[in-house]
Amino acid sequence: MDLSTLGTETRNERTAELDRMPVTELLAVMNDEDRTVVRAVRDALPQIGAAVEAITESLRRGGRLIYLGAGTSGRIGLLDAVECPPTFGTAPEQVVGVLSGGPGAFAVAVEGAEDEPARAVADLDAIGVNDRDTVVGLTASGRTPYVVGGLRHAAARGAATVSVACNRDAVVSRCAGIPIEVPTGPEVLTGSTRLKAGTAEKMVCNMLSTASMVRLGKAYGNLMVDVKAGNEKLVDRARRIVVQATGAAPGTAADALRAAGGHAKTAIVMLLAHCTAEEATRRLDKADGDTRTAIGGA
Repeated sequence: MDLSTLGTETRNERTAELDRMPVTELLAVMNDEDRTVVRAVRDALPQIGAAVEAITESLRRGGRLIYLGAGTSGRIGLLDAVECPPTFGTAPEQVVGVLSGGPGAFAVAVEGAEDEPARAVADLDAIGVNDRDTVVGLTASGRTPYVVGGLRHAAARGAATVSVACNRDAVVSRCAGIPIEVPTGPEVLTGSTRLKAGTAEKMVCNMLSTASMVRLGKAYGNLMVDVKAGNEKLVDRARRIVVQATGAAPGTAADALRAAGGHAKTAIVMLLAHCTAEEATRRLDKADGDTRTAIGGA
């Protein structure tokens, strides 16, 4: 597919005079264009939902969510991956970001890495991709060779595969079991897919990880009860979470958190089920980490 024919590469007629616009007008048109991204993502919700189901199943079976991408797309996947351990208490190896050119390419671009599908094969083999995993290939253009090659290899290894592209009829859509297309159209700055396309990819990644983790019981209501309290801000957040979930006084919540080793979910079960930390842990293990089930189950 000719790159120049892609929607993400065409010129945006609304911004043809971008270099002459007053700053207020320039910002207003950027804001207007960003609004179209939300609608494009909404149109893809059925496919995003199917991907959430696949990811949830992978994680339940001890598999992984693996983001695969190049450039901005790869950085977005890696960013989502590294936020999962502090937010949801996941092990670092449960949600993984694989970036063409290696981790160093997050800060400094490795030119040409995205054009080599064999790199993706080697990168996925290096982390042992298998039939319990779900691999999500992110590519704004929908044709990045690194992602196309990686998804084909992941499928051959038996992994569930998901593609995220920002153009219609994307090449990568033909390589994934669950293709997600979010056509974001021409960018404000022609071809700069870190803008609308990047925003769309970030929104989709937010949905994939957050919805999957909620399905796995890593939320109680809308509270992040598996948060890792690794700094002063998060220690305070964990205490507030326990207060909000149980109605306990702040001092009582703090005492329960100390007894629970700083784990908000355990402290919540302790207070609402009127049990010890050991019993709360047992209940959570029996309930596969689901807080509501643990509270109600003996």
